[in-house]
Amino acid sequence: MANAVRFYETGGPDVLRYEEVEVGEPGPGQVRLRHVAVGLNYADTYFRNGTYPIPMPNGMGVEASGVVQAIGEGVTNVQVGDRVTYTGFLNTLGAYSTERLIPAAPLIKLPETISFETAAAMTMRGLTSAYLMRRIYDFKAGDSILLHAAAGGVGLIVSQWAKLLGLTVIGTVSTELKGEIAQAHGCDHVINYSHEDVAQRVRELTDGVGVNVVFDSVGKNTFMGSLDSLKRRGLMVCVGTASGPIPAFDPVLLAMKGSLFMTRPALADYIADPLEKTALADELFGLVGSGRIKIEINQHYALQDAVQAHRDLESRKTTGSSIFVI
Repeated sequence: MANAVRFYETGGPDVLRYEEVEVGEPGPGQVRLRHVAVGLNYADTYFRNGTYPIPMPNGMGVEASGVVQAIGEGVTNVQVGDRVTYTGFLNTLGAYSTERLIPAAPLIKLPETISFETAAAMTMRGLTSAYLMRRIYDFKAGDSILLHAAAGGVGLIVSQWAKLLGLTVIGTVSTELKGEIAQAHGCDHVINYSHEDVAQRVRELTDGVGVNVVFDSVGKNTFMGSLDSLKRRGLMVCVGTASGPIPAFDPVLLAMKGSLFMTRPALADYIADPLEKTALADELFGLVGSGRIKIEINQHYALQDAVQAHRDLESRKTTGSSIFVI
């Protein structure tokens, strides 16, 4: 028997249940995968609390790494014994498990330079960082960015990648400790939003000009400050809503604040094309495998401790990446 975390109703962390489950044989296009490590992502909380509606009951988690145990009819992209990782959305839901059936299409073969734990900690965060750095904006050396949640999993990867591109990185954090972590991973300037006005400080740091791009994963609480931190014709990238959804607004606001651009991207649309997914993954794995980008795994949990893991994540107690070790 395998084990999995499932939930039967939406709500707080307490709705998660650790259960025994049966895993059958893979059907056409599927594989049976034994997990070694599973990623913990903020997006998981959106499924759990109902922000992302899904049928009930259901599994939890969209990212993990492991070893292929069996393959179904028509599977050609992986073989039994392959080391793989994956991330996705509805097609990979159910990652909080020791073993599972999963479509073969989302699986990415792992190079030997990447461990299972590193893969589980970075596949979603790393591919997200990859498209933010390589697809969202045509960055040039000397450009500047404002990065919210700079000490988080995506934040630490983006800040390191940004420095490789020659960008100036201004990161926001909630504590002094997180500020030290952010600076150690490439942030040129750190703003503690607990007692500093973010937009005002950004203007001071940029001689009143503002930044080229804002990466905002916080949402409601930071939206207006993010807009006020942009230079004329700058780009606002809404990559999450940790503090709640962005309030409705009239698009004329973007014109009033400097003819700003705005996008709300989703990873799924940047890895839907297999060739593009491979290109992003290859660049990511190359940077991590060579040590140019370091993945910080600062929290390890057992799968049966998923409730506590979600509590820690939502209370902003975590830094870097968090994983479940099987």
